[in-house]
Amino acid sequence: MQVALHAGAHMTDEGRLITCLASNRETLARFGTNVPPTVSYHKLLRDILQLAQKGPLSDEAREVVVDAISTEDVTDRLVLSNHGFFGTPKMAVAGPILYPAADKRLSQFRQIFADDRLELFFGLRNPAMFLPALLHGTPYSSVARMLDDNDPTAIRWSELIARIRNAHPDLPITVWCNEDTPMIWSQIVREMAGIDATVPITGEFALLSEIMTKPGLQRFNAYVDSHPGMTEVQKRRVIAAFLDKFADEAAIEEELDVPGWTEDVVTRLTELYDEDIYEIQRLDGIQMITP
Repeated sequence: MQVALHAGAHMTDEGRLITCLASNRETLARFGTNVPPTVSYHKLLRDILQLAQKGPLSDEAREVVVDAISTEDVTDRLVLSNHGFFGTPKMAVAGPILYPAADKRLSQFRQIFADDRLELFFGLRNPAMFLPALLHGTPYSSVARMLDDNDPTAIRWSELIARIRNAHPDLPITVWCNEDTPMIWSQIVREMAGIDATVPITGEFALLSEIMTKPGLQRFNAYVDSHPGMTEVQKRRVIAAFLDKFADEAAIEEELDVPGWTEDVVTRLTELYDEDIYEIQRLDGIQMITP
């Protein structure tokens, strides 16, 4: 069985990805993909992962999980999503290191699904936006306290991805930038579901409603309806064209109010993030979904 793990990052899609997949549950089931309700496995897997920290898991661990969450008679692919798979928001940062427990957590998942093929899916976000948003889920009073006074410009997503790759060289890893999700949403959904680009799905353009004006969205939907069978490349060209004319600038812009952070700091973090994404693209065995 294939097991697709969507492990975050925190403060990226806000649960919309698994919600979209769940809304297509019946369609996906026809292709052997099971998207169980998150309530059926969040606490269960958390408890099992805690047991795994104390010692080897029993051979029955997988059977317990699958019996509890699988509602299908035949499942070729299981999709599991939880931004907490690698820890709580408080555990997401240790000084300049992002998700220090990620590689160990994946080892524990591989204990549970020892004979299955695991795949990791992970959304990234500009640290200039990610760190202030993450702060609200922690007990810290400031970003500086959360980082233990480490320089935020030292943070690199590439360190996390490389660490996971080194610990699990055979693990398929798919990543993307949260900032790009409106453009690449349908591919992310289909990659996680393990289905072909030609399979119709509900909500493949759902995120456009958040960044496109209402008149623009109406025209976009009319255009898509009148041009069935477009490829992913064609869809993205159409999305780009409509966003060029009908983007809701107020919705796209994010306001930041972080004590001690100047506009120059935010600009520098953004530049470093762009460079970091380039480094991730150069890593062996990493699939990055881009517009």
